[in-house]
Amino acid sequence: MNYFIEVIVPLSVPKTFTYKVSESEFNFIKKGMRIAVPFGKSKIYTALVIDLHQNAPTLYEAKEIHQILDEKPIVNQFQINHWFWIASYYMCNIGDVYRSALPSALILESETIISQRKEIFVDESSLTDDEYLIYEALQHQSSLKVQNIIDILNKKTVLPVIQRLIHKNIISLEEEIQEEYKPKLIRYIRLHENYLDENNLIELLNNLKSEKRKNLVLQYFQLQAQDPSNSELAKQKKPISVKQLMEAAQTSATILKALVDKQVFEEYYIQEDRVNFDKNKIDNELLLSDSQQIAFTEIKKSFTEKEVCLLHGVTSSGKTEIYTKLIENYIADGKQVLYLLPEIALTTQLVSRLTQYFGNKVAVFHSKYSNNERVEVWNQVLNISEKAQVVIGARSALFLPFSNLGLIIVDEEHEPTFKQQDPAPRYHARDAAIVLANAHKASQANGQLGGAKVLLGSATPSIETYYNATSGKFGLVTLRERFGKVPMPEIQLVDLKDSYFRKKMKGHFSLTLIENITDAFANGEQVILFQNRRGFSPVLECMTCGHVPQCPQCDVSLTFHKYKNQLRCHYCGYNMGKPTNCHICSSVDLETKGFGTEQIELELAELFPQKNIKRMDQDTTRGKYSFEKIIDGFKNREIDVLVGTQMLAKGLDFDNVSLVGIMNADNMLYHPDFRAFERSFQMMTQVAGRSGRAEKRGKVIIQTYNPLHNIIQQVTNNDYEGMYKEQLYERNIYFYPPFYRLIRLTLKHRDFEMLKEGSMWLYQVLQQNLTIPVLGPEEPAIGRIRNEYIRTIMIKIPVDISIQATKKTTQKILNSFDSVSKYRTIKVTVNVDFY
Repeated sequence: MNYFIEVIVPLSVPKTFTYKVSESEFNFIKKGMRIAVPFGKSKIYTALVIDLHQNAPTLYEAKEIHQILDEKPIVNQFQINHWFWIASYYMCNIGDVYRSALPSALILESETIISQRKEIFVDESSLTDDEYLIYEALQHQSSLKVQNIIDILNKKTVLPVIQRLIHKNIISLEEEIQEEYKPKLIRYIRLHENYLDENNLIELLNNLKSEKRKNLVLQYFQLQAQDPSNSELAKQKKPISVKQLMEAAQTSATILKALVDKQVFEEYYIQEDRVNFDKNKIDNELLLSDSQQIAFTEIKKSFTEKEVCLLHGVTSSGKTEIYTKLIENYIADGKQVLYLLPEIALTTQLVSRLTQYFGNKVAVFHSKYSNNERVEVWNQVLNISEKAQVVIGARSALFLPFSNLGLIIVDEEHEPTFKQQDPAPRYHARDAAIVLANAHKASQANGQLGGAKVLLGSATPSIETYYNATSGKFGLVTLRERFGKVPMPEIQLVDLKDSYFRKKMKGHFSLTLIENITDAFANGEQVILFQNRRGFSPVLECMTCGHVPQCPQCDVSLTFHKYKNQLRCHYCGYNMGKPTNCHICSSVDLETKGFGTEQIELELAELFPQKNIKRMDQDTTRGKYSFEKIIDGFKNREIDVLVGTQMLAKGLDFDNVSLVGIMNADNMLYHPDFRAFERSFQMMTQVAGRSGRAEKRGKVIIQTYNPLHNIIQQVTNNDYEGMYKEQLYERNIYFYPPFYRLIRLTLKHRDFEMLKEGSMWLYQVLQQNLTIPVLGPEEPAIGRIRNEYIRTIMIKIPVDISIQATKKTTQKILNSFDSVSKYRTIKVTVNVDFY
């Protein structure tokens, strides 16, 4: 009798494949195990078993497997079902989903490149013969492919040996970023609580014999007195660093140490967390404010009736505390919790906050972690380990092998980064999370909490989510006040047109913004400046002939980066040195137009040369720990001004920021995108929300050429409802979500005429076979990237028409298009719900 297994291979192929196994292998193998299989003429891939059966394939002869890589499944049935749903819903290949879901260390293949970790000491006596041969080979050459290792060991069953070496930390895969970073802990000093009473303090000063010690105590109070606020609480809260005190008193560390030993002063580290300042905090017990408690109770009530709940809370309303309290409940119930964030930068702050309450029960999973670290978290989740009861991560954390999931929190659910754009699968983490929770609910219907629930949180929810919440599909809980009843920041508009006309500008800074920055510095406060464009300037123009250097491979102008003195394409990475004269007319009169974060940073350094200014954008956050370095520096108050792109707009919490400046609100408003107004409102409101998160009211300065624009007025008045109703009305008229579902087909080819002809053929066939609006073929705003011309076709599906049937018809037409030999070289990508 023949035995077969059905597997997924990590390649962009739509089908699963059948392999032959022996009876003993058939009895040992379980669904979710990895198997090394031959594929093609000589390649070996790590495939995943999804079924065992006795049906021989009809179209090809089943090959035998190479070896079994696991002793027990590393993927569960929930995941396999979820992957197939993603492949079906987002119209991509199951192989793409598998490759995206597993950490690359778990899907070794013959082309994987392996190198030795130089910093690790290796005990050669602990290695097996095979392991030693690989280790020895890596002493003579810097890297090896899996295929080379097969030749060295002269056998095909090498993947388990490689996995053992990865586990022993001796080798690493090529794509790992190796970098060590420990947050810089700044030493701060404060008066011991025994001397907060004035009488005790007077007695202390009278009893201090040493003049140097007395001088040090008096210097401490002098620094405290420089706090412009008269509030006692503010004085108590003003942190004074050891360095600052030593410089002011001009004394030695020995004198300070003596006062610490006598318990006059006490040292603390600001990195630990700001809650250490809170004298009311009792042994990590989380106390919610009245409005938070009401919201928490409403969410729990909503979960008894609905699977999904939206928490719509203004910025700094304390949503994280509510999430923490909910997590506490689910952990106590023995459930796993997944906490999704839109940006890796956010995990830095959140991890330190959650570990305060849950200690070692928190695990982190995202792409900046090394392969070894990701595999470790994978195994902890798989084994329902105590170390990973709460998993914090970006969208890829959705693929972890949860088997006892109780709650998924999607924080800042409106963020576009939850939608993967390239490569496939082009899934939306928020929507996929709701489907995953439903799958867990179905299996846990008899559980205490009725299975997995989803909590969506945002100060500016996406229009689809808010529509679902107000129409009764999701639960809705609203938090209208900031934590501690701190007022919302004051928003002031600056009319750039008027300011330029009246000569009230210095570079790109209005005098109003400069005055407010100066005031913030005088009060010892920090500033955030937002400009959603990186680089120095997006255009370099010849003032004689008007020529603008273009990317030779894309239809875009090259962005000038002053730091590297080069022109760079932000689409394909092409770069060249900054020209000294025009390439067309040889004129030396070249001028930059427009501005990015780099230019803001340099202009600010000229205006405030004494201040520490840092930039946070894609150029400065490429390293593994680059986010942590910048965020730690800002939190520790070493950085005075943070200039950044949209990375700054997402949930970061700094209690010393009193001013936020939006350098130019207009460049967000006029994108050729049906979401431009919604995204502009969200971005500006979120950036504004970084201001005044402690006891003092913050301020936001928005520079704009169009202060009367509806969206800018709605941001100023914090009028989410007004924006929502206006946008919903327009979406209904023009056939956009939430009233229509969108599928975008993108066609690419190097031959312009071939693409034009092929896209027209596809458009006409779609129009003939679908009874719904089909738009195109359209040339997008950027019509050529990496020497490939682009055309897009949009299919709009009304909510009352079956999306599944439409997708089926569309897929059939795409298969027909692929079978026309003339058009086979045209690349077609499908993006479902592409917004």
